[in-house]
Amino acid sequence: MITVSSAFDAGAIEVVSISPEPALEAGGPAARLRLKLPTDNASDFRQWFYFRLQGARGVRCAMHVTNCAQSAYPEGWPEYRAVASTDRQHWFRVPTRFEHGVLIIDWTPPTDDVYLAYFEPYSSERHLDLLARVAGSERARVTRLGASVDGRDIDLVTVGEPAPHKKRVWVIARQHPGETMAEWFIEGLLERVLGACAVAAAVLEKAVLYIVPNMNPDGSARGNLRTNAAGVNLNREWLHPTLDKSPEVFLVRAKMHEVGVDFFLDVHGDESLPYVFIDGSHMLPGRSAANIEREARFIKAVSAACPDFQTEHGYAFDRFSEELLTLASKYVGHTFNCLSVTLEMPFKDNANQPDAQHGWSGARSRTMGAQMLAAIAADLGVT
Repeated sequence: MITVSSAFDAGAIEVVSISPEPALEAGGPAARLRLKLPTDNASDFRQWFYFRLQGARGVRCAMHVTNCAQSAYPEGWPEYRAVASTDRQHWFRVPTRFEHGVLIIDWTPPTDDVYLAYFEPYSSERHLDLLARVAGSERARVTRLGASVDGRDIDLVTVGEPAPHKKRVWVIARQHPGETMAEWFIEGLLERVLGACAVAAAVLEKAVLYIVPNMNPDGSARGNLRTNAAGVNLNREWLHPTLDKSPEVFLVRAKMHEVGVDFFLDVHGDESLPYVFIDGSHMLPGRSAANIEREARFIKAVSAACPDFQTEHGYAFDRFSEELLTLASKYVGHTFNCLSVTLEMPFKDNANQPDAQHGWSGARSRTMGAQMLAAIAADLGVT
């Protein structure tokens, strides 16, 4: 008997029907599954899925996700391929196509117990494991800034010892919880900065790193794409956050105002564009020529450090014009007059360097995080 379930951390799917079809012509599916994307728990955003498929070993399954045309980013489905795993450790891409508003995952599972997801998940347990490793380092400490809407911890990792001469480097991830590549990135960055690395040692002579690995633990656990437990898009809350609706931003922003910010990187994933790119803050009104030039130098340093990065494709200059200062990187850049950018990684693949088996992945995101330390070092003048 074929079953589908999602009652686990970050799980999300709705089952409409599962129909064995043994009489179809040779080569056709032996089972047809009709599924739907659920909305985030308190909003109408839908895109993330993550489910467990059991009892389908050797059965060709045509999994029809029928409401993808009504998703938050329908333009993200063409050329997209779902990820699957037999052990929840190693993930790979499986045959997927988008036809007439329906996403069709056409795959024959090799075992009786498999998982499929929109992107390689980053679990709450892995998050805690990462923090435990960090807390064991002499270079870092983990502190609790406060609680999310659901009462989960908002964790801050501080690497290095604050001093008057040191720059304050901030990196945050997963304002949008379904963008799990962002926390994979943070894992890679932390592993390098806490490891036996000459670049890390040089950076910590000049800076203290303030890192929030997961801005949205409620949305992550609930299987949301974009919002927290209150249905709020955190990356539109930076001008006027509240403890009721957006405590995650309220708490992090308050800490920023307490210690200051000299450099800010907000890490995200983009559903539609198959590229790694940076959206900067050069469009902010009153932006100084010095800051514009600093941003250009940093982007050049990222290009040198990260082979997957490119500068040809990205967001239009006026994409966020009406809500500019509600976004994290724009608010921080304007308020603290510092280098402040958003990094975007793809849900699909890097079209410039495609990987047929994995597409863009957790491993590539983690590598990107490790490589980014060199670009941060360049901005600090570390050679």
